[in-house]
Amino acid sequence: MGAEEDGEIRQGTDQTSQIAISRDQFLAWKRQKDAELSAKQAEAARKREEDIAAGRVLMNGRELFLHEPWVFDDTHL
Repeated sequence: MGAEEDGEIRQGTDQTSQIAISRDQFLAWKRQKDAELSAKQAEAARKREEDIAAGRVLMNGRELFLHEPWVFDDTHL
């Protein structure tokens, strides 16, 4: 209150506004984050494939078409 009463405006103490990074630092961080996301997605896809093969989860239409295309074969009707 004392600083405000004297007419002085205090700036926020948010540290993110005081950190400057270079373009190269940002691009390195972005590549790392993209690599982490890609690895996480690959792991999730691998786990889903294992779960489908084991019959632990239901398949959506695309997965059913890829794994059991005979279900969609209308030539024998």
